[in-house]
Amino acid sequence: MQLPPAVTVHSVGMARAALAVGQPVTLLSAEGAGAYAGAGWWQALVRLARATPPGGQAPDILDCGDAAGRALEALRAGQVKLILRAPPKIFSDVEGFATAQGAVLMAAPPASLDLFERGAPRRLPSWLGAPG
Repeated sequence: MQLPPAVTVHSVGMARAALAVGQPVTLLSAEGAGAYAGAGWWQALVRLARATPPGGQAPDILDCGDAAGRALEALRAGQVKLILRAPPKIFSDVEGFATAQGAVLMAAPPASLDLFERGAPRRLPSWLGAPG
């Protein structure tokens, strides 16, 4: 599965900033956000960011850490791309459920630029391949 460059976002403002560059981007939640904030929070964040011009239909990935139950909850809520760090048997079971729903379960996140890191917003355009 080939996705645009990933940007880790922690707020609607960060997601809007990533989309505002105008380049293809994958919105990635913080590590374990699915476990502590939940799918509803993530889906609302993404929906709000996409609704703000220029918006767009950037793919998004919810990181559920090692919380298999939260990953299943996210799948039931319609999340189509998730990360789950779980032992092979648990991962396989959740992956079967994800596949049956047309979703993708990953064992590790893609490389990303975390917008919470110092200086990351300044590096965002080049990370996304914006003409400089």
